[in-house]
Amino acid sequence: MFKKLKQHWKVNGLHLAFIIATFALGGSLCGYAGRKILLLLHMDKGVSWVLLYILLIVLLWPICVILISIPFGQFLFFRKYIARIWQKFSGRQKVRIAVFASGAGSNTQVIIDHFAGSPSTRVALIVCNKPGAGVLSIAAKENIPALLINKEQFLNGDHYLAALRENKIGFIVLAGFLWKVPVDLIKAYPKKIINIHPALLPKYGGAGMYGHFVHEAIIAHKEKESGISIHYVDELYDHGEIIYQAKCGVDENDTAESLAKKIHLLEHAHYAAVIEKIVMKG
Repeated sequence: MFKKLKQHWKVNGLHLAFIIATFALGGSLCGYAGRKILLLLHMDKGVSWVLLYILLIVLLWPICVILISIPFGQFLFFRKYIARIWQKFSGRQKVRIAVFASGAGSNTQVIIDHFAGSPSTRVALIVCNKPGAGVLSIAAKENIPALLINKEQFLNGDHYLAALRENKIGFIVLAGFLWKVPVDLIKAYPKKIINIHPALLPKYGGAGMYGHFVHEAIIAHKEKESGISIHYVDELYDHGEIIYQAKCGVDENDTAESLAKKIHLLEHAHYAAVIEKIVMKG
């Protein structure tokens, strides 16, 4: 049983022990508080007493568990856990994200990890245009369905819209995806497709400006700063409305490789959090 719980919650043994302790102590505190409240009301034990006690337990349990979770260092876990319960009772559906990627998938992994256990959002599909790309291994490891797409079909018409709709995709994230997104897809997902670019747009954007080509251009032009731009996707390369930018300095001794490392740190620090904000705004 404990092994299954560790796999289900993706935690180690010590983390699981703290979670179980929080459940136990939170439940005990909830029962104690409920009885104390009923004593203050001077109610005789009977059907009304039992019904009110049950109601108090339901209302107090989230509060008590959250309080106990803080000293045990489990606040984030239980905040998400309670939010998932609320979501089930309220009937709200998770927003299902498709991540489009072409390479190793480091950003994709960070995004998957960020939304693991999220009550409102999940990465439901990985879309890739390169057989053997590392992101496909990530999809397999995380048990996320993957869709390998053909360039001619993707760029001409709406050949993959059916697959996206079949997977109930509500939002699309480009994470190192090198093909231009076709108009039909943009029309099907208005203001629901975002991209991250490894420079401070509008500079160093456009066709062919990706990865090391961007960093090499910035070094060649002796720029003093670079950064990331997260933007909505429209019909042109790197042109849509900018949502968020973060900067880093470019030192005299920086190379394209060292600058790439700085940019990756910014991507991993900010992209998933910005995605969450945009998705929650609807």
